[in-house]
Formats: sequence, structure tokens, C-alpha cells
Amino acid sequence: MAQDLRKLFKEQREKETHQMNKGHEDRFFAKLEEELPEKVRPNSYFWLRIAASLVIFVSVATYFFMNSKKDNDSTETIVNNNNETESSISLGDLSPDLEKIENYYVANINLELANLEVSEENKGVVDGYMEQLAELDAEYKRLNKELNEVGPNDQTIEALIQNLQLRLQLLKKLKEKLNQLKLSKNEQTAII
Repeated sequence: MAQDLRKLFKEQREKETHQMNKGHEDRFFAKLEEELPEKVRPNSYFWLRIAASLVIFVSVATYFFMNSKKDNDSTETIVNNNNETESSISLGDLSPDLEKIENYYVANINLELANLEVSEENKGVVDGYMEQLAELDAEYKRLNKELNEVGPNDQTIEALIQNLQLRLQLLKKLKEKLNQLKLSKNEQTAII
């Protein structure tokens, strides 16, 4: 009477043959596709590409705007993101993060330059700031040359980024100074 249940189930499984109805598998996959359609995963870099394109577009647009706007040498664009030689490297060539940083500062510097309101009254102040910007630009070119000759190192990279930061800060100070001059001129005309 003692039968091995495993043996009994095994024999029964071998005797039974299960067959699916014709087209069952196709219907199953059709229903599965209806319930769980294959989702297209959005490209995670899509928005990053759009943002980078906008930064480049703003940089190029402000560069051309500044070149068409300049009446004298005092308002020339101080930032030149293009390298003189094709074999030289810049911050953007080292890593995507450094490229974002460089593009951010270059775009903001060019935007600040484009928004400057130069007049006869404030030309002296603007010229003084432009001389300082030209010095910073010369230093940036020297650091970029050092980057190409010596190779990338932390000190040079930090100095390049600080140079861009200083230029942006200098332009913001110039903008504040021009606003102060404008306000003081308005106050003087209001008193008279």
C-alpha cells in the first residue's frame, strides 16, 4: 500500500499531454501588448542637448551682436571662446562639466557686454573697466597657452575658471557703477 507519491505524480505527468489551442500564443501576445505596450524610454540627454544648444546660440548671437554694435575699440568683446590653433585644447575639451562651466561664463560675460549702455558721459568709466577686462583676457590666453604646453592640472584649470569669474564680476560692478552714475545724473537734473 505504501506507494511513492513522487513516482505516482511523475507517471501521471508523463501520461498527460497538454496542448494549447491553435493561435493561443498569438492571442496572448496581442493581449499582452495591449496591456503593457513597449514604452519608448525618453532620451535622458535630450534636455541637456537643448540647453547646450541654447547656450551656444546665445553666445554666438551676443558675439555677433557685439561685433555689429561696437562703434569704438572700448566696447570690443573681451571673451573669445575660439582657439587660434586647431591643435590647442581649452577647458571644454577636458570634460563636459568644464565645458558647461566655460560656456556659462562666456555666455554671461557676452550678455553683460551686450547690455552695456555706453554714452559720452560714462565712456571714461567704461574704458577703465575695458582695460581691466583686456588684462584679464590676456591672462586667460596665457593660462590657456600654459594649459596646452604643460598639460591639464588643477591649478591651471582653477585659474582659468577664476579668470572667467573675475571678468563676470567686473562686468557686474561696471553695470552697478553705470546705474549709480545714471541715478546721480537723474538726481542732479531733478534738482535743477
